Amino acid sequence: MPRTNTPTGNQAVLRALNVLHCFRDNGAALSASDIARRLNLSSSTAHRLARTLVRAGFLDQDDGTARYRLGPSVVELGLLSYHQRGLQRTGPELDHLAQVTGATADLAIRGGTHVVLVSGGSVRRNDTGIGLRRPLHSTALGKVLLAWARPGEDDLSELGPLRPLTGRTIADLPSLRAEIERVRTAGYAINDGESAEGIRTLAVPLLDRAGHARFALAVRSTPEVLTDARMPWFLGHAQTCARALEVLLLHPDERRRA
Repeated sequence: MPRTNTPTGNQAVLRALNVLHCFRDNGAALSASDIARRLNLSSSTAHRLARTLVRAGFLDQDDGTARYRLGPSVVELGLLSYHQRGLQRTGPELDHLAQVTGATADLAIRGGTHVVLVSGGSVRRNDTGIGLRRPLHSTALGKVLLAWARPGEDDLSELGPLRPLTGRTIADLPSLRAEIERVRTAGYAINDGESAEGIRTLAVPLLDRAGHARFALAVRSTPEVLTDARMPWFLGHAQTCARALEVLLLHPDERRRA
């Protein structure tokens, strides 16, 4: 029987999801040729996938430019997920933490090899969404999510090449493993200019009863504000906020015992 290039059901689903992932950087709308180049597909295949996603509401197409952007179904599912996770209840706690510390307070989850900001000062002030994803290895939030990862998500070698974002970024696996061990021992993580120059971040986990980080919480400022001497003070406030958020975000059966 001759071989066919028609993708299997699983392959077709993965290709469609990869098309949606092309829009993660929140850049300009994409043409079928743009999508094809990013995913190493033929233009005809990219066009077919995009048109299918348009019919399902996951993409919109601009008739004037024949370019695609995320559609209403993505918005609907995103809002549903946001509310199902209870993230709409986190604003007052994060605002209070920011007011008390004078730092930006952010809450994040893990998304594959990235940390994804889902609530807090960075999200609200940057309504374009740019910068809401960062590689796990380059952020304090990501280090926390790696240090208390759930089973199946704790293999650091699965992160792939560790791309340096600044001269301070940990970019080799042995150093990252050592850093994650330090984070577990200390109970918190520090990002000292590893994601962006001149920015210092302290992050703590929101742990479930099994000891896994469901979320990570961070306070972010400059090294002049987040000094070594004041670190215990910032840490205490961050941990207090994290425990309050655990109550808001986790089911009673999932929460740590008091």
